[in-house]
Amino acid sequence: MTTFGVTGASGQLGKFVLDELLTKVDAGSIVAFGRDVSKLADYAAKGVTVRAMDYDKPEDLAGQLAGVDRLLLISGSALGQRPRQHAAVIDAAKSAGVSYILYTSILNAPDTPIRLGAEHKASEESLAASGLTYDLARMGWYNENYIGALPAQVEFGLITGAQGEGRISSASRADLAAGLAVILTTGKGGDIYDLAGDDSWTMAEFAAEVSRIAGKPVRYENMSEADYAASLLAVGIPEAYAPVIANSAFATSLGALENNSRTLSRLTGRPTTPIAATIAKALGK
Repeated sequence: MTTFGVTGASGQLGKFVLDELLTKVDAGSIVAFGRDVSKLADYAAKGVTVRAMDYDKPEDLAGQLAGVDRLLLISGSALGQRPRQHAAVIDAAKSAGVSYILYTSILNAPDTPIRLGAEHKASEESLAASGLTYDLARMGWYNENYIGALPAQVEFGLITGAQGEGRISSASRADLAAGLAVILTTGKGGDIYDLAGDDSWTMAEFAAEVSRIAGKPVRYENMSEADYAASLLAVGIPEAYAPVIANSAFATSLGALENNSRTLSRLTGRPTTPIAATIAKALGK
């Protein structure tokens, strides 16, 4: 029996992947890894094997990965630490006899103007150097990335950013998880999958959709990258994250998050979730 491992399984994307895998393979063939295994209790009750994993404890990783055949390596969230962390998992996977890795990267990782892309590029290079069989899932942004501040934005009638007229081919976490589950169970290695939404939109179009659904005027105001970063700091975004968010927004104006391949919907056999549907759900409409 082939065993499928999912790192970062206790996170929002990871849980969606587990849900998709449970529709494709026996629960007993799934190993879910997370730092806090209590968050995976529901899956353990369904027969999924649950194991603790901390990317910062490389000495434990090979033992934890024992018996896993095919591994989904969901990128970590520790800015600046991911190349080292991911390399440790890749090395441990090789030692443990893992035969295949699927890694969640970023659209156009080698050349993206998004600064975070350098961490994904380094992780891709670690995979290439490992000699393991692997595929890359280069993903766009989640629909959910854009709805966290919606109530306040509707209240003030204003959405700010630095995306300019850049188009965003976003998809929901559930959409992306469905694509990852397909690749994890069927991928042969040597492929790059660009996973993004079927349709793209600008922030002005996003604001117009928010306005329509909320029934209240909401407009988009574009800012420079520096001014947007300063505004994020002013509303309490941590100093380590505000410049990263602002850079990702500005890079969007350069085309970093537009992808028209429709690879994701072909993999899953269903359309991706429109941003309007995610907005409506977030606003309780």
